[in-house]
Amino acid sequence: MEVPEAHRTICFSSSSHSPTYQALLQAGPHLRPLKQVHARMIVSGLHRSRALITKLLALTCTAGSIGYSRLLLFSVPNPDSFLFNSLIKASSKSGFSSDAIFFYQRMLLTQLGPSNFTFTSVVKACADLSALEIGRVVHSHSLACGFDSDCFVQAAFISLYAKSGDLGTARKVFDRMPERTIVAWNAMISGYEQNGLGKEAVELFYQMRDAGIKPDSATLVSLLSACSHLGHLSLGQWVNDYIVDHGLDVNVILGTSLINMYSRCGNVSKARETFDGMIERNVIAWTAMISGYGMHGFGDEAVELFHRMRAAGPRPNDITFVAVLSACAHAGLVREGCEAFACMEQDYGLLPRVEHHVCMVDMFGRAGFLDEAIQFIRKSICGEPAAAVWTAMLGACKMHKDFDLGVEVAERLQSIEPENPGHYVLLSNIFALAGRMDQVEMVRNMMIRKGLKKQVGYSLIEIDHVAHMFRMGDISHPQTEEIYGYLEELVSRMREAGYVPETESVMHDLEEEEREFALRFHSEKLAIAFGLMNTGGGTLIRIVKNLRMCSDCHLAIKFISIVACREIIVRDKHRFHHFKEGSCSCQDYW
Repeated sequence: MEVPEAHRTICFSSSSHSPTYQALLQAGPHLRPLKQVHARMIVSGLHRSRALITKLLALTCTAGSIGYSRLLLFSVPNPDSFLFNSLIKASSKSGFSSDAIFFYQRMLLTQLGPSNFTFTSVVKACADLSALEIGRVVHSHSLACGFDSDCFVQAAFISLYAKSGDLGTARKVFDRMPERTIVAWNAMISGYEQNGLGKEAVELFYQMRDAGIKPDSATLVSLLSACSHLGHLSLGQWVNDYIVDHGLDVNVILGTSLINMYSRCGNVSKARETFDGMIERNVIAWTAMISGYGMHGFGDEAVELFHRMRAAGPRPNDITFVAVLSACAHAGLVREGCEAFACMEQDYGLLPRVEHHVCMVDMFGRAGFLDEAIQFIRKSICGEPAAAVWTAMLGACKMHKDFDLGVEVAERLQSIEPENPGHYVLLSNIFALAGRMDQVEMVRNMMIRKGLKKQVGYSLIEIDHVAHMFRMGDISHPQTEEIYGYLEELVSRMREAGYVPETESVMHDLEEEEREFALRFHSEKLAIAFGLMNTGGGTLIRIVKNLRMCSDCHLAIKFISIVACREIIVRDKHRFHHFKEGSCSCQDYW
């Protein structure tokens, strides 16, 4: 019977350092054999060897016994900088970030001079802990030690500031670097992308390319993520072509990034092609593809792929179930959603989280099963449901015009999150739909007193590799006059085809004509008009919107697809809508 590696007894001769070192390597990051090695070192007197004790310290840290590492450190007389650097690096890399900072402080107390390896490891630890203030102190120390020109140290500080949300300081560090390596460029591009500034990430990438720096896999992953959020399909396709042309290895991370990019840019078939072409697929890749189907309304395909994953793929995790349940909610697959929810705990021992509860309430609510949604909340959720659960319930009440229940839910939401303007907007809309205009005015006045403002909506469209942004009633675009004129003409043709604006939920204190005028210049309509004006016949129009489309825009785009003879894809906050010949892929189930 083979003895498990972690419990093996390490045998070695004490006649020289070499067998001892081999014994350390054989023990690996397992505490029990490392303790055996340490005991033999003490018996043989080799514990005085700085090289051996340094290796032992690093391995015990990697083994997860940071307490034992500390005891070892305190037993070493006059530890040198190499020992401290090894320990700081090992603890930072192993996730013991606070201990890495502790060892750094101990190193300073011994008056040993830190190296660039010291600073890169400590700064990583600060970034992992979001310890920005400690990081600023370390930054000052690095400058005092003359590391202001060290490209690796400065790149580490860029990552620290970017991860902490201080992009201004990150960019200052970046701009001051006399020489920028690919690591520094990647740190800054990734910083922009992770903080939701995809446009800035793309612009910096273009500067990097102009500077003659070739992107690596890390660059491409950040760039693909930025493309996903911006709906920048042409740049995403360029990345794909670059990968093919340069023979880059499409590993799991890069492949999953391509799946997300194609899915979020509206080309789910290309996402599936990428998925099928991957040599290795982990749970993240499977989940990304399931999620891609879900956001496009292809619920049956999402469920089918989920069953394939259960049969032959990796074990689903809790995020996989969020993707499956969301797909079921957007496609009206109530039975399939209930089955998936049940197997979470029964088959995989996964306890439902808030996100799963939200999906279930959303699924019941969209299907019109409001009673079932309320029963699910009461029976399946222990304690006070999260605000997101009630938000999903409120959306269902608005969708199905259950005003009494909607008001009850909205008032509960206001007590949970009194500073969230979205709850007040939904409540105002429900009162408006119910014709209770005095209550609409009351909600608006309450928002004014609290200083709450609605989130500003915008729509993006990309023409000839240039992204154009529009807001409601926007007059900042150079082609504003032509856009508005074209849209007026388009609305006239839509009316002839049978379009009647849906104004019931919009600004009931305005006259009907004023309501129609306000609806006419919503951001997505402006973006579509601009796209139709500036592209040839038959060209697919792609729009990205940061909020959920209103019902009138959804109706209007159906008619636009008829009178303009164009296919239009709109990605709003929740899903994709493919408009063609007067119908939408969501089948009005959104």
